[in-house]
Parts: sequence; C-alpha cells; structure tokens
Amino acid sequence: MGIRAQRGQLRLVDRDGQDGAHPTEATTTPVVATPAPRPPTSPPASAVRPSAGALATLADGPLVALGRQGETRALEVLYRRHATFAIHLATRIEGSSRDVEDIVHDAFLRAFERLGDLADPALFKSWLGSIVVHAVRSRLRRGRLLTLLGLGKSSEPVDLDALASPDASPDVRAQIAQIYALLRTLPTDDRIAWTLRAIEGHDLEAAAQLCGCSLATVKRRIGRTQRFLDDHFIDATARPHEDAEVGS
Repeated sequence: MGIRAQRGQLRLVDRDGQDGAHPTEATTTPVVATPAPRPPTSPPASAVRPSAGALATLADGPLVALGRQGETRALEVLYRRHATFAIHLATRIEGSSRDVEDIVHDAFLRAFERLGDLADPALFKSWLGSIVVHAVRSRLRRGRLLTLLGLGKSSEPVDLDALASPDASPDVRAQIAQIYALLRTLPTDDRIAWTLRAIEGHDLEAAAQLCGCSLATVKRRIGRTQRFLDDHFIDATARPHEDAEVGS
C-alpha cells in the first residue's frame, strides 16, 4: 500500500491590529521556525520492487506475500508456474478438454481474490487444486442436472488426445475411453475422488484435501468406485482361452 502524504501547512499569524493593540505600536509576531528540509533517503528494502527475473526464482510463499501487497507480476508468475497443473487436473476429472481453460481461468481469479484466506502461502498449489476441483465438480453436477431435466446435451465424447499419452496403443486408448464412460455414470464426488487417487496419483491425504472432505470419506468414495469398475470394466486385451486343436 502506498503511503498517503499528510495534507497541511504551517501558517504565520499576523496579529497586527488585533486584541486592542494600537496600529502604530510595535506588535510582537510569533515566529514559527520552518524545519529544514530533510535530505532524500533511499526507500526501504520492502518498497523496492524485485525484477521479473528475481520474481521467477521465488518460491510460492514469497510470491503469495507479494501478491497480497498488490504486486501483479508475482501473480503472473504464479499463474505461469501452475497453469499447466491446473489444466491437466481439470481435464482428467472432466474427461474432456472442452471449456477447461475457462474453468482454470476462473479458478485462478478466485484464488487471487482470496489470497488472504490462504493460511500457509507455501501451499498455494494444493489450495489452487482444491479450487479447480470444486469448479469442475460444480460443472459436472450442473451438467447431470440438466441432463436429467432433458435440458442438457448428450454426453460429450471422451477426449482421448487430452487424456492419453501420444504413444499409447489403441488398446490402452480403448481402456481409457471405457473407464471414463463408466465414471460418468457414478456420483460426481465418487468419480472425482477415484480420479485424484488412481489417475492423478495423489495420496489419500492429498485427495481428501482436494475434495474438501475427511480421510474416511474419501476412502469410502474411492472404494465404491473401484468396486464398481471391477464389476463392470471389460478388459478387451484379455484373450479367451483357446482349446487345443484335436487331430492328427
């Protein structure tokens, strides 16, 4: 925050002719000494803006602290540093890259507006992740409701190009498509918890934090989803046992 200069000035009071004194009589006028101007001083270290290169080397904690002080370049560094993480997270939960960038932009905006709510600035990435998860959850729930009401669009195809690695085999791509098709039939919270654990690779504690629920709750959600997938997933790569040929 900038420092607001105080307004005001010293004034000399001419008392000539006041308080019943005769105009010709010598009147003592109080003299107010004007303080000598202070020599210019260097701004405090905290007021010196770091260079763009220096900002890029800072950890998330100091960047968040600078962002809280209105340093927009620090926010830009945070965005560039974690945008890819946020986009991948949203895409893998959503199963499609459609509208993901808008979701991520809104998540960053919400995070930057609420930097003061972050208890530990060093945990900005995981905190941002929880905001992204919440945004995707809201979108998925809204889509399910519109579909139930007959107002939504049919399910979007799974975006395999965004989910599978470029060198994935056709069999692997087919498995990914089947898994996401099954996940879309499940409750949103169960689907998200399983995705964070099985696809994103987060440990249970991190998955619970991202979901905004207890460790026991996230375990139940993951367990339900895994049992459902075990019961319904068909491994197309498994070949049926072929009987031995009979004959001479």
